[in-house]
Amino acid sequence: MNKSNFLSLNWLDIAKGLVMAVLTPIVTVIGQSIEAGNFTYDWKTIGLSAAAGGFAYLVKNFFTKPTE
Repeated sequence: MNKSNFLSLNWLDIAKGLVMAVLTPIVTVIGQSIEAGNFTYDWKTIGLSAAAGGFAYLVKNFFTKPTE
């Protein structure tokens, strides 16, 4: 399997980070809508959630050693 080395990222990591950047705000908006009782969205919250989700995934992969 194509895995990146410790303290490096490959294209698969970046692609998965983009998937996380899309999925994270979806979950955030759904959770906030359930709490509020109506479906509302704030583009600032969506953007911050996307950036945080994608960045967190990339940082996690950057510092994780590949398993055999």
